[in-house]
Amino acid sequence: MSTTSLTDRAALIRNRKRALSAPSLFLHEIAADEVEDRLSMVNKTFTEPAVVTGFPDYWHDRMPAARIVPDDEILQLEPQSHDLIIHALCLHWANDPVGQLIQARRALRPDGLLLVALFGGGTLQELRSAMAQAEADVTGGLSPRILPMAEIRDLGALMQRAGLALPVADTLPLTTSYASPHALMRELRAMGEVNAMTNRRKTLTRRSVIARACDIYSQGFGTEDGRIPATFEMIFLTGWAPDASQPQPLRPGSASARLADALSTAEKPLKD
Repeated sequence: MSTTSLTDRAALIRNRKRALSAPSLFLHEIAADEVEDRLSMVNKTFTEPAVVTGFPDYWHDRMPAARIVPDDEILQLEPQSHDLIIHALCLHWANDPVGQLIQARRALRPDGLLLVALFGGGTLQELRSAMAQAEADVTGGLSPRILPMAEIRDLGALMQRAGLALPVADTLPLTTSYASPHALMRELRAMGEVNAMTNRRKTLTRRSVIARACDIYSQGFGTEDGRIPATFEMIFLTGWAPDASQPQPLRPGSASARLADALSTAEKPLKD
């Protein structure tokens, strides 16, 4: 059985450090705004928040009262030490995402909240398509280039596997616009979101592949004004550390009223 990690952590950290020279963190700004909006709708005051992130300076500025925790494979979180944990746009890089959720769950106090923002499977779908077609056309093969990301239908189950109660998953699709595919690629470098997969090709991509990908992207997705769109699917997950005060499911067969009576309709028995 292969034990190769999906993400090369050393490469990911290098990419993030390069990005800090001229960062483009507008997606983190959107995520932070969404997090604050969601928290404003929770009827609870949090006094010991923590943020798991790969960009500590930005999130410290947005949430100065929170403890900032690096998104290492082993999170620096003590058991039951926080009543709120925000996992901020880095779970998609985790080699063990369920393990990250379990660690966060253990660090929550009873009735503490975990709020996760991550990129979903629709992210950069145009670039994925163009790069795959270009490499197949030019080299006759494919290499890992864009990180595989989870679909929203699977993420609620991950929260349950991690032992979190009342899990909710929702998505925020975003479409951005760039002057050219090259402009998008430069912005991805400034986000620290370029290829850091362990199995990536370690040599520079051939210029002919990039040129072909740009042509495919512009021809297949370009708009009338000559710009190109780029999709980012941002997914938000919420779950609570179990507590006796939370709503509990009823035991099967314990209902005291019939559904047919509540709906004022006739009950039809099923055929054997």
